[in-house]
Amino acid sequence: MTERPSKHWRDGVAEEASKLAAGTLTVEDTFMADLYPASLLDATDEALGAFESALGTLRSPSDDEVFAAVQRVVLDLNAINDQHDHSGYETGEREELCQYIDEALTDRGIDVPALMARHGLGRYEITDKWRDW
Repeated sequence: MTERPSKHWRDGVAEEASKLAAGTLTVEDTFMADLYPASLLDATDEALGAFESALGTLRSPSDDEVFAAVQRVVLDLNAINDQHDHSGYETGEREELCQYIDEALTDRGIDVPALMARHGLGRYEITDKWRDW
């Protein structure tokens, strides 16, 4: 399975904390823990884990089943973003999350371009119908 964006974010927080502890970074130069609070990381991991589990249960999924799994994770991420004052996922995070969803589907054997073409949508529009972040 593709690597979750939240892992990259968590690694960045840890690296910054390590540099701060080592004295190679000042408090004034830190931002990662504010950008990615534990509550955001934990909730995002939970939502992405549920998405991965849902994908794992699909056997020869119909388009409707795939869209239902995508809808569920997007709605979960919407709620998480709302809980973080609509600033949990900025442009970079949005792109990473959308890429993750695409890659997770592809890893599961779903032909995302064909799926989207069957519905008259572009490949990267898979989250657009439900996404608020």
